[in-house]
Amino acid sequence: MSGNILIIDDEIKLLKLLGMILSQENFNVKEASTARSAMIMLEQYDFDVVLSDVRLPDAFGVELVKSIKTKYPQLEIILMTAFGNITDAVQAMKNGAYDYLVKGDDNEKIIPLVYKALDKVKDNKSRIVQQVVTKGFDQIIGKSPLILQAKKLAERVALTDAAVLLTGETGTGKEVFASAIHEGSDRKKNSFVAINCSAFSKEILESELFGHKQGAFTGAIKDKKGLIEEANGGTLFLDEIGEMPIELQAKLLRVLETREFIKMGETKVSKSDFRLIAATNRDLEDEIKQGNFREDLYFRLNVFEISLPPLRNRKEDLKVLAKNFIDLFSHKLHLSSVQVSPDYYKALEINDWKGNIRELRNAVERSLILMDNNILDAGSLPHYSEKAAPESDSLSIRSLEKIHIQKVLQYTKGNKAEAARLLEIGIATLYRKLEEYGLK
Repeated sequence: MSGNILIIDDEIKLLKLLGMILSQENFNVKEASTARSAMIMLEQYDFDVVLSDVRLPDAFGVELVKSIKTKYPQLEIILMTAFGNITDAVQAMKNGAYDYLVKGDDNEKIIPLVYKALDKVKDNKSRIVQQVVTKGFDQIIGKSPLILQAKKLAERVALTDAAVLLTGETGTGKEVFASAIHEGSDRKKNSFVAINCSAFSKEILESELFGHKQGAFTGAIKDKKGLIEEANGGTLFLDEIGEMPIELQAKLLRVLETREFIKMGETKVSKSDFRLIAATNRDLEDEIKQGNFREDLYFRLNVFEISLPPLRNRKEDLKVLAKNFIDLFSHKLHLSSVQVSPDYYKALEINDWKGNIRELRNAVERSLILMDNNILDAGSLPHYSEKAAPESDSLSIRSLEKIHIQKVLQYTKGNKAEAARLLEIGIATLYRKLEEYGLK
């Protein structure tokens, strides 16, 4: 098991000795002689365990534990002192320290204790991942003014039963907001059902929404309950509603006005009490002018609009979003103690992120697959542009792209559809490149 360890001690000889011992265990070790320099390193690197002296020139280690745990709750901290002091030990544990060692007397315990602390860190990260997945408004990550404003509006409207229209570019987190609004409402004990209106033909979308009776059309071999019925008592989320065929828009409008619907192939009227949240990346007012969207439906949907900002307008949130995805995918990919270089985050800031949070999520997942020696750095985030490259660089770029594709295919075990998704290219483009590079 590898891990990222920070040692804080103003006794330089002991600091170097501990660093050497831990490095021999294949830990990634950084050293600091003051609390101030340690806090700077904690900002720059993702550590798992901190070993800190109690008596530092600029801080009292017992209090430092509290400061570090408040800001980095997933970390575990082991305190070291030259003097066994029960009062300090008790207070350190209360402040969140993992354990307390006496220098000299407990030297043989350091390595086993670090391994135990790393196991605890893995549990901490797993718990944090679960919280991110399951908790409502806590899913919305970031402290930029634009995202905080959108979150505040969402929290307010969640307490009502009003229809909500989420607008913004593709990948800005509209479904996350819709789910959070549902979780923050009185309907949270009932179903949250979602459908992307752009993913189906008119006939299939109608069947998915309204349901059908057996024999309603070719292939309808049994009764099917539609999402409108499934959402009874809960929330129905219609993503990319601007893509809905105009014939279905009239039927949806009637449901919103009466809460009544008729399944395909049936004459009996059914009822459903649901809350509607819709989302679009289109300008619906412009779609109305072009005759692609019903004005009366737009007014029915647009009771409360929340506009979600593109990622390029909230770059101050990039680091915390990336850290969240690193934890998420490290857990999924069974990776431990991933070290993140500061130049990784700097490289993220250069990109315009036209695909927004979805693109960032994919980039982090891909970089974890491609990283070497459990270290994420700028080289883990290749962005290839043959057109923009000088001719002298074209060979090296092509070589890098070939290696990149090979690594992704190795990770997906030859699944080309999954590889194309991770590479963010079409399946036809992937096959063309495989042929071009002589890959099978």
